[in-house]
Amino acid sequence: MSPSVRLFIKHARDAFVSPDVVAAEWKALNFVAPPDVARAIDEYDRFVDRLIRLGGRPTFFPRATGVGLDSIYVRDASVACADGVVLGRMGKPLRAGEPAAQEAAFRASGVPILGAIEPPGTLEGGDVTWLADRIVAVGRGYRTNDKGIRQLRALLAPAIDELIVVPLPHWRGSGDVFHLMSVISPIDRDLAVVYSPLLPVPFRDRLLALGLSLVEVPDEEFDTMGANVLAVAPRRCLMLAGNPGTRRRLEQAGVEVLEYEGREISQKGGGGPTCLTRPLGCLQ
Repeated sequence: MSPSVRLFIKHARDAFVSPDVVAAEWKALNFVAPPDVARAIDEYDRFVDRLIRLGGRPTFFPRATGVGLDSIYVRDASVACADGVVLGRMGKPLRAGEPAAQEAAFRASGVPILGAIEPPGTLEGGDVTWLADRIVAVGRGYRTNDKGIRQLRALLAPAIDELIVVPLPHWRGSGDVFHLMSVISPIDRDLAVVYSPLLPVPFRDRLLALGLSLVEVPDEEFDTMGANVLAVAPRRCLMLAGNPGTRRRLEQAGVEVLEYEGREISQKGGGGPTCLTRPLGCLQ
């Protein structure tokens, strides 16, 4: 993991746009409530401040046509490795325009595009996490299918020695947002935050075999996204406020933790700090 990370983000003002846009979209996108745009902008400004304080180097995706409120959760439309990015193909149909919007911004910023997931494959970046320089894990669930995983394996072939497919649980069904990164967030080369009750046993065993120590999220903090923790630099993390048990365990493991208030930008749309960011490179 690099000392700090370059990451792409999308400001709430450019994703949520206006109260009228929010009113037209939030129910269809399965938000639990309509975000308050003014409050969301304020929350996001504070979120960006904390990213920078931890050493993050953000670049903003611009406002774009053909995308909606969910485009604030920039992690899902692409996958990054040391050589560039792979454009995803969204398992949530209403998010179909997001990879193309990100592609335009990546190209304008000089980020190499390694390829794209093509139909009938689906693959969302929230289902992909790097465990070592050349080991990547991919969740097989409702948003990422077998054909998408096969395409990703081929596109990443020069950059990986191992791709671990992780079967995801049904949990709350296909309409819920559940990605691999809902249950694991790497913090450093030898540390990860996990919610073990929803980890397949072979995958958890593989994490331990790779030498990772696991910070366990308490049961009562899974729904408040305690497992969704963003490492901006090794052992320097940003997490959603309201998860004191997870924070305490992280700090006991020697991790510096900052929190942000995310009622509008995270809780209503079901996306924590990893969802709000597209870091470049591996181990993100």
